[in-house]
Amino acid sequence: MDLLKNIGEGLILFDGAMGTMLQNYGMKPGQNPEALNLEDPELIARIHKEYVEAGAQLLTSNTFGANAYKLYETGYSVKEVVEAAVTLAKKAAAGTETLVALDIGPIGKMMKPIGLLTFEEAYDLFREQVEAGAAAGADVILIETMSDLSEMRAAVLAAKEHSGLPVFATMTFSEDGNTLTGTEPEIMAISLDALGVDVLGVNCSLGPKELVPIIERILKATNTPVMVQANAGIPVTEGGIARYSVTSEDFLESAKDFAAMGVSVIGGCCGTTPAYIKDLKGAATYFRKREQQELGSYVCSAQKKVRLDGKVTLIGERINPSGNKKLKEQFMAGNPMAAVRVAFEQVQNGAEVLDVNTSLPGVDEPGYMKEIIDGMSGLVEAPLQFDSTNPDVLEMALRRYSGVAIVNSVNGEEESMTAIYPIVKKYGAFVVALCLDEQGIPDDAAGRAKVAGKLIGRAKDYGIDEGRLLIDCLVLTASAQQKAVMETLKAMRWVKEHSRSLTTLGLSNVSFGLPFRALINRTYFAMALTSGLDTVIINPGAAGIVDTLKAFNVLAGHDEGAMEYIAYNSDAAPKADGPKKAVGPRTFKDILLEGDKNGIAEATKELLINEEPLSVIDNHIVPALDEVGKLYEKKDIFLPQLIRSAETAGVAFEILRGKLTEGHKKLEPKGTIVMATVKGDIHDIGKNLAKVLLESYGYDVIDLGKDVPIEKIVETVKERKVKLVGLSALMTTTVVSMEETIAALRRENLPVKVMVGGAVLTEKYSKTIGADYYSKDARAGVLVAEEVFRQEK
Repeated sequence: MDLLKNIGEGLILFDGAMGTMLQNYGMKPGQNPEALNLEDPELIARIHKEYVEAGAQLLTSNTFGANAYKLYETGYSVKEVVEAAVTLAKKAAAGTETLVALDIGPIGKMMKPIGLLTFEEAYDLFREQVEAGAAAGADVILIETMSDLSEMRAAVLAAKEHSGLPVFATMTFSEDGNTLTGTEPEIMAISLDALGVDVLGVNCSLGPKELVPIIERILKATNTPVMVQANAGIPVTEGGIARYSVTSEDFLESAKDFAAMGVSVIGGCCGTTPAYIKDLKGAATYFRKREQQELGSYVCSAQKKVRLDGKVTLIGERINPSGNKKLKEQFMAGNPMAAVRVAFEQVQNGAEVLDVNTSLPGVDEPGYMKEIIDGMSGLVEAPLQFDSTNPDVLEMALRRYSGVAIVNSVNGEEESMTAIYPIVKKYGAFVVALCLDEQGIPDDAAGRAKVAGKLIGRAKDYGIDEGRLLIDCLVLTASAQQKAVMETLKAMRWVKEHSRSLTTLGLSNVSFGLPFRALINRTYFAMALTSGLDTVIINPGAAGIVDTLKAFNVLAGHDEGAMEYIAYNSDAAPKADGPKKAVGPRTFKDILLEGDKNGIAEATKELLINEEPLSVIDNHIVPALDEVGKLYEKKDIFLPQLIRSAETAGVAFEILRGKLTEGHKKLEPKGTIVMATVKGDIHDIGKNLAKVLLESYGYDVIDLGKDVPIEKIVETVKERKVKLVGLSALMTTTVVSMEETIAALRRENLPVKVMVGGAVLTEKYSKTIGADYYSKDARAGVLVAEEVFRQEK
């Protein structure tokens, strides 16, 4: 394990691709690679041995897809496959210093909100792999090729909670610099740093040269050692065999650049072989040790990061039934998802972080908190602050939240710090720290500074950096404790002068009991801004709050050239009464983007008063879906929002179908489409996403599933007289099945168009195998369907 103790001190070499080697040695299409650990152990051992002889210091066990979901059809258990795989790798490494990494890839099912897999289900699947691998003697856990931050977090937590092994974690990115679900490299780094992984980085994705911008971004966002396993270029499939354009010599040149940039661990992904790893040894002398860098204080969701230091951050306080009468009524009526609408309103009014409180007598606080977190996932990009006095609720929230959140709150009482600080440390959260202890709230600034010092000191005892604390010096009501108001500001200045902690205030307390509260609030806000305030918990839509902050940013030099201030006031003459841009009525597009299923139902029923069902579809729903689709194409939104919008539109379609049934009519589909993952391929994520979106547009989709025989596809097309078939293949070894399926359809002389999709395909290659259309993603499939059925009409 000495190798692992020195990560970051020199270059460490991983092995290359297992799948490529299996393909080179004649693995049959559709054969499960992980089953070969039991069915052909000599072959697996041979491949491992070749990588050891090439100089790999870390071997990857043949367990990428060895989870219960993917192994189900093989009849083998996770335990027997993983134990066999790790044992084979360790035997190959025997007598050398090479270590073995338990390889964990994606489950093969999308997690909520895109798919149906829950966080708990994903965690249990990963836990089973981790326990088996640790028991078999793995030295490291490698979690790789993840595109969903939520799935990555489930795997990391399973690894850390069920083994004491170092955790390496890599995600896969597209050329636009984001994962499939819209996570950027910096957010990945922030999130994985919070969980305390040992190495993080990128694998698969693209060729080494194309990965350079992504690697540069990762290196700037973290001090954790960084790992890269690039593909040998972008594959071109010829006759079912993937050919890669980057030679081992070219790969070495890129590896030299990576090492000089400070990348600590380098290996190969798709297309790389022992020859590539052997050449990689030449990059070791180019390694440059990285200097530790100052990193900002960031919270984040899976799609958005917010820096808490260096500027003032507005934390919206309205998702709290105690202070929001309308929300309280919704909570009591059993509708916690009303919080999502409140969230969007606060973001529109300027909130960058949202405080979420579900504490209310007679309400299931943890259940509501869980439902809101899941409901906001993929819809509300603003990071969250979890507000509860119940440590169990806080841990549940931090555990399932995809990102880095704030805990609200801890105080100076020993009981509070003992309960809250371990949770904050485990999940890498920030925490609001209240200046009160067993003696209550001190009257003066000196007393509050003393409590702040205790909070900071005890945080350090738990391994929490003081920069993760947001010290709240607690403002009291000016109407009752007027002298204490200025003591709060004095205490805040002490915190900024004597620590690296951030500051916050629940500011609206100051005006309770006084007339024209808005004036008191915004005046005190301005005073706090000049006293070192970093974040404020407030209603951002309250009169004057955003105005005051925008003006302060100009005067304090945070808004260079006053550009933000000018833009903010461009639609109206300056005035101190809140945001200038009025928010109009919600459109169908807004409702879809918010995933508001109740809202879409109400809007649809209202339109049906004066319009026919088909008019509602053609003039409202489909145009709104098109607008959402264009946002996706421009990368203004990502896959979670696209799928949630489609599911929300589905609610409207059900209402319209019901209305037509009442009039003894039927909503005819816009067209019927057959979809299938081709013979030999067990991956169906892309196909399932395309299905959801096509159905939301009113198409009838016949889903034949995965590993579908050619005969079944041809037979279904003939029987149903289908005009469009969608074929999916994710593995290079099964593209030949796709080509054979298309050939079979052509031999029958069927008047059917074929669209194809999958990670190993390109538009150019889709033409060579006889496809009519190449669908790069689910949205592209909709555009293909529209063209095909428009031509039919």
